[in-house]
Order: sequence, then C-alpha cells, then structure tokens
Amino acid sequence: MHIRLSPTLRTEVTLPASKSLSARALILNALSGSSAAPEGLSDCDDTRAVMTALRHNPEEINIGAAGTAMRFLTAFYATREGETHVLSGTRRMHQRPIGILVNALRTLGAEITYEQEEGFPPLRIRGRRLRGGLVRMAADVSSQYISAILMIGPTLSEGLHLVLEGEIASAPYLEMTLRQMTEFGAKVRRNGHEIVVSPSGYLRPPTNTIEPDWSAASYWYELTALSPDPDARVLLHGLRSESMQGDAACSTLFEPLGVYTRFTNEGAILTRTKRTVGNVYRADFSDTPDLAQAVVVTCAMLGQAFHFTGLKSLKIKETDRIAALKTELSKYGLVLTEPNEGELAFSPTADTMKLVRHRAVTVATYDDHRMAMAFAPTALCAADVEIENPEVVSKSYPLFWDALRALEN
Repeated sequence: MHIRLSPTLRTEVTLPASKSLSARALILNALSGSSAAPEGLSDCDDTRAVMTALRHNPEEINIGAAGTAMRFLTAFYATREGETHVLSGTRRMHQRPIGILVNALRTLGAEITYEQEEGFPPLRIRGRRLRGGLVRMAADVSSQYISAILMIGPTLSEGLHLVLEGEIASAPYLEMTLRQMTEFGAKVRRNGHEIVVSPSGYLRPPTNTIEPDWSAASYWYELTALSPDPDARVLLHGLRSESMQGDAACSTLFEPLGVYTRFTNEGAILTRTKRTVGNVYRADFSDTPDLAQAVVVTCAMLGQAFHFTGLKSLKIKETDRIAALKTELSKYGLVLTEPNEGELAFSPTADTMKLVRHRAVTVATYDDHRMAMAFAPTALCAADVEIENPEVVSKSYPLFWDALRALEN
C-alpha cells in the first residue's frame, strides 16, 4: 500500500475502543458468570480472539497473534474445572515465552503441559478447582502474566497472595487490571509489591463502556508532529485526560516534540506548538512500551537525537521491535544504536536528514500492527512510502487506513 498524505492536516477521528480494557472486561465478565457481553468493546482481532474463545469454548483454540488472549485465557481455562483446552497461535506466538505464568499457575495447583517446546505455547490446560494462596512472580518481563493470574484471584478457594519480585514492567497495565477488578466487585489490597485478593468472587459487571484507545491515538500524535502544516488540528473524539490507560502518557511524551493537547467535552484536540525537547530527548518507556515505536519513528523523522530506555519487553512482542525499528529506519538512511540492553539511541547528521525526503522506501511490517501504523506517517517526510501487508492493523485498529485516506492528496 502506497501512502500519500496531504501537507494540510485538519481532521476528526473516532478511535477504536481500548483493546487492553476490552480483553480484561471480557475475562472478568466471564469470571463473574454474566451472560451479557460488556458494552463498547474494541472491534479488532485481539478482542475477537478472546470473545470467540469464551463464546464457543472449543477444546482446541487458535488465538492467532493475540498475545493478550494467550496469557489471559491460559489462567482463565486453568480454573474451568472438568474442561480441557489446547491453546495455540501463530508461529511467532509459539516463540513468545509463557513459562513465568505457567509456573505461577502450577504453584496454585493448575495442570498445564507444553505441547512442544518447554516454556512456550502451545499449551494443554486441564481445568481444576484451584486452591490459591501464596505465589511469587518475576515482575520485570510482562505485566500480562501478572494481570492474568490476578484476575482469577477472587475465584480461588483461598484467594491470592501475590508477591512481585523485581521492577514491575508496564506498571500502569497492572493498575488498569486492579481498577477493573474493583469495578467488577473484587476485594483487592495492594502494598507495593504485594497484592492480596480476597476469595469473594466477582459481585457485579459494571455498566460503563470502554474508553477509546490511547495507544491508537499515538499515531495521530505522530502525524501532527511530522505535519508541515503549522495550523494542524486533530480532534480525537472521546479521549479524556483522566484514564485507566497508562498510554495516556502519550500527550506528555509528544509535547516536547511540538504537539499540544487540549481536552474538551468532545475529546482531545491536538495542535502544533514549539518543540522544547533540547539536544537529546531522554525518556523511559518501562511503563509505556506500546508507545515506543511511534515516538522513536517521530524523533528519527524530525532529526531529533534521542536516548530511550525501558525497551527490554519490545524484543518479545509481535516481533522483535528493537531489531525491526533498526532495520526499517536504516532504509531511510537513519541509524539507531543499542547502547545497552533495552535501550535505543539516535544521533542524526545534517547530511543524512537532507537525504530522507528523497528516499523511496518499502516498509516491512513483520506481522506487527504497530510497525505498520508507526511508519505510515513517514510519508510526510520521504519521497515515497509503501507499507507491506497493511492488513496487519486489524489486530488493534481495523479502520486505521480508512481514517488515513481522508488525509490523502
């Protein structure tokens, strides 16, 4: 797909609902015993993977590339007494580790075996009534492991006493899970790295709808930052400054790059402002790894030097996002370096940046929705940009290309 964007940026956008909130709402809804589906769910591949599994409850479940579904359903099905399920996915899914979660569930009494390689999907899960109790988990790899086991906590006969070891990765996603659990009536106490969940069950499904997706908003921030239009204006309907999503930090991360956010009753209005980032942009993405690609590509296209940390988890996402960013930006003549594990740095030169606008680039997407969306705005900077396999955006934002077409020349 060739991307052609107008130099004028004036648009209104209806974002998809948050897929992170949607996945948790579906699992919590099922654990509460409710037969009514939550309202306002995200209409994307990841959400449909969870919804289809819960609705049809087959013995063999292929969740495709939906990592959230793999982790959350592993814990959920471990509690379904008398049921057996085999969870599998794409080839890449079978390369993404899940041993930390499986070991924690086994501590609680779960019966889970690996169908192929130890520590990786596919999994065979024989549901049992789990006793619960004390579990220790490494917290520095993926918050989804923690969220998966927390959500089943109220259904365990002894509840759950979870002790997290090490620095907590993507901490806002953990807070999101705890807030949603509380909305569903769970009784939870947290003291730093210790979380105690009462065996009280879930009392009620909430009536609130799902927030728009702040991760999806990041690509509109990127477009605004890269637009040559000094009067650019983008209205993102429904976004609020108060959000359960850690990726609401998007507005803070992009402000030094020249994007001002004003919140109104309609949503968030993005306009251009003066860049204030300084010589080297330094930021830690430990809490917001899903924003990293949009910010990295924006800085690279602006010729803004940066040194970013907290990117360790990017290597176990839909693709190795560190390697993918380095490879694809090199096609524009832009070289990223890895000073240490989980870090990316960029030091532009004037000559290199002059050549970017003359480049014709074909961007590989690696079956990764965020690679496609993060590189689409580069059409504002390079001579010609083609995105391979553009359909990958269906994983989180199926209407992304439709929204972009309104900006075509």
